[in-house]
Amino acid sequence: MKQKTQSITQSTDPIPGESNKPEQVVYIFNMAEDVWPFISSMSNPVEQRAEVEVCVNLADRDLFSNVDESNLTIITPRKIDPDFLQYVAQLTGKRKWNILVPNKHSGEICLDVIQDRNLFKELVELANGAKKLVLTSYTVSPQFFQLIAELKGYGIEVYTPEAPTEENAWCINFFGSKSGIRQLAQKSTALEPDLIMSDGLICVQSLDASRIAAQKYVKEDGVVLKTNKGHTGMGVLIFRPGDLPDDYQNCQKAIFNILKQNDYWDKFPIVVESLVNINPAVGGGLPSIEFKIQKSGRIEFLYYCGMRVLPDGTFLGVEINEDIINDRISARIIDTGFFIAEQYASHGYRGYFDVDMVAAKNGEIYVSESNVRRTGGTHVYQMANSLIGKDFFTDSYILSNNAYELKAGVRPSLKQVLDALSPILFNKKTKEGFVIASANLLTQSTLAYVVFAKNKKKAMEIENRAFTLLKSL
Repeated sequence: MKQKTQSITQSTDPIPGESNKPEQVVYIFNMAEDVWPFISSMSNPVEQRAEVEVCVNLADRDLFSNVDESNLTIITPRKIDPDFLQYVAQLTGKRKWNILVPNKHSGEICLDVIQDRNLFKELVELANGAKKLVLTSYTVSPQFFQLIAELKGYGIEVYTPEAPTEENAWCINFFGSKSGIRQLAQKSTALEPDLIMSDGLICVQSLDASRIAAQKYVKEDGVVLKTNKGHTGMGVLIFRPGDLPDDYQNCQKAIFNILKQNDYWDKFPIVVESLVNINPAVGGGLPSIEFKIQKSGRIEFLYYCGMRVLPDGTFLGVEINEDIINDRISARIIDTGFFIAEQYASHGYRGYFDVDMVAAKNGEIYVSESNVRRTGGTHVYQMANSLIGKDFFTDSYILSNNAYELKAGVRPSLKQVLDALSPILFNKKTKEGFVIASANLLTQSTLAYVVFAKNKKKAMEIENRAFTLLKSL
């Protein structure tokens, strides 16, 4: 059976035999592949499947990331709600979507595409007479390169404007890991004094990690442990004053027992570092900055933001506006970000990445990690460009949340949520209001959204009003 695609309106059929067809752009939402070694090593199969499902359900959020592409096909692990397609069309004006879905989703969508021969054949046909495809993705993974190799086997020329070459792809996992960015910081101290990280060590295996962490906790009354590459807060342990016994022996045993609950702590390097006393006045205490390195190597600064994070380290969303960080500190983090971007570019990285930081009460700005891929804020940036315009950084105050929990057991339809939030939905004339970023997540009693307003006070009012209106569901 021929793979079905999703479309709101029919576009004009191409002229048979037409030779000047534009190159087809194919975007693959492969979020789970970014951390597949971590997900596949999780001890609890229920938690493992839940992680895959979160990644799968965030796929429709990236419609907002692709509204400017006219000749576009999106490959997602799950079908997108037609009502959500209509909603995005109403907001952005994009009315033609070509969406392909593999007949199964394992979490490794690039491999799913290869194995679904009907879909793969359609992908080959998209290359048309020119036998060319422009291929982009959420992350550049080993599975992504397997798909490229398979397409090349059919004589197709694949252009990847947001990816390094395969021989340079090592830099993704290296710089995108907790240990890799720490090594870069240690190596770069003389060249970029502002590139610093909180005091820490890289070790292997739970036993050594628990010993080092216990010693640091007893001495400093706090400690953070990070597996080399976690996901959505998993793989990070934050212990604050009073969380653990204050004597070394019992503290070590408590940490070791926690680490042994998941196999991934023994499969990857572990970073043990000091707990930073954050300064919430600087981007909420957790500033971040995002860049894009073009295929030519040119570095493009996109935006800085404050991250919205739960106490356990779970990332929720971002807060974007030029005033969330003062000029002196913003100049510093932009400078540090450009230095890191130069290092990535020199090693062949191409595409999106961010640098997450921690603002400390001692006045320092510590780098905490780097996500070498599209990020939890990329779709917000692209949505802002589409709905507000290129001056969104000054013209709008933006709040996002990828994981607002609805009442337990409540799984409303998109229409129910739209009806409940109708008084505050985004208005294209005023350029203010509430935007629903995903319909798929509603099946998990979770709402992803973005709020746009003229200032922080109004943005907070809209967000809080939404929480009140959602109680009716």
